[in-house]
Amino acid sequence: MNKVYACIDGRANTTAVIDAAAWAALRLSCPLMLAHVVEPQVGLATGLDANAAIGLGAPDVLLQQLSELDAQRTQLAQEAGRRMVSAVQARAAEAGLSQVESVVRTDELSEATQAWQNDARVFVLGQNRDTAPRGRRHLDHHIERVVRSVSRTVLVVPVDTFTAPDQIVVAYDGSPTAQRVVERLAASPILTGLPVTLLMVAHDTPDNRATLLTARQKLEAEGRHVETLLSPGTPETEILNLLGQRPRSLLAMGAYGHSRIREFIVGSTTTTLLRLSPVPVMVLR
Repeated sequence: MNKVYACIDGRANTTAVIDAAAWAALRLSCPLMLAHVVEPQVGLATGLDANAAIGLGAPDVLLQQLSELDAQRTQLAQEAGRRMVSAVQARAAEAGLSQVESVVRTDELSEATQAWQNDARVFVLGQNRDTAPRGRRHLDHHIERVVRSVSRTVLVVPVDTFTAPDQIVVAYDGSPTAQRVVERLAASPILTGLPVTLLMVAHDTPDNRATLLTARQKLEAEGRHVETLLSPGTPETEILNLLGQRPRSLLAMGAYGHSRIREFIVGSTTTTLLRLSPVPVMVLR
């Protein structure tokens, strides 16, 4: 568990993902792995799918040709991936990293990250945001699948450029998941030299103040400079408002805390913040 994986795909945010991964690797003193996943082609050359598309009783030679075309497409995609990874290695080296490796794999991204996670400390991904006709911004399904499936930290970059953060905002609700986030951050070199803001969205009560104070003391015990904020309202709204006022921050939070059925019914703060955050989001398990 000693590498930072930059999951790159050649899109506009590839350089931002590399820059964010290089920043994390330097702070964690980890090697950087440039990782590109070639997702399997959906072809016509297998079984009933081929027969349905071109008609039952198609000659075996035609099915064989379709199979060969699928294989050629995969080979071309792999070669393009290797060239892309090679082309961006210089950018990672410019950040001052002495160890930069690369890997190209044919798989689903969530399956690939699960296969790599024993060797990973952080996965860095770019948020490829699509806007629906009514203006609703959706969460990239690749990111949601990776965050749900891996047991490692995931850093999501929401824009096409990455600026090193000058502070960390921690979304804290006092839950066991949030407490583990604080404990991990307290001991992590990722925080070195960065002030921390603990934001708890809840009513101002003695119990909530005590919960927030306990979290603050854990961070201060490790020499962190900590600010605490206790704000009423809805978590998504209050967190996004604060991030809008602090454009060079990084948001740290826990992963999904509810069942998939509950999230389908009432939504998920994790999903909403990943979908709408204007700053990088670090999701810790």
